[in-house]
Amino acid sequence: MSGMKLLVHDRIFGIGDDYWIDDEHGRHVYLVDGKALRLRETFELKDPERRVLVTIRKKWLALRDTMTIERDDRPLATVRRKRLSLLRNHYRVELVDGTELDVSGKILDREFAVEYDGELLADISRRWLSVRDTYAVHVVREDADAALLIAVAVCVIRLAEREREG
Repeated sequence: MSGMKLLVHDRIFGIGDDYWIDDEHGRHVYLVDGKALRLRETFELKDPERRVLVTIRKKWLALRDTMTIERDDRPLATVRRKRLSLLRNHYRVELVDGTELDVSGKILDREFAVEYDGELLADISRRWLSVRDTYAVHVVREDADAALLIAVAVCVIRLAEREREG
């Protein structure tokens, strides 16, 4: 499996400091802006030059089973539980251009996949990691939007945890 493995901290919404998402070689790939998280309860994923790539706003979490991912202050994708699915942990991501991604697996165990039309885009797992409270987002396709896929993983985990709490 080629592609890029990115290591994400599990309690990412609870982190108040800047936090780097690294690849498996320890290189900084994305920055989670801790200040935005603290002050606006906004999850901002930035590139190493600190340009915002995607945003998740906490206010969207008021809608229990939906989260919205934004880019350039405009909605980019909506993440929600897939209704009437035989799989308990099954989510649908609708992009503004009409594209749909499918997320399924054991979300709370951090073992799940993001697919487009049956093709694997990203594989989320903590199997091979010795680091505590961390999971890997393995972006399989070279041309995939890795920042969006990380945001999707963060949203789906958040939704699954809220559902468990609720």
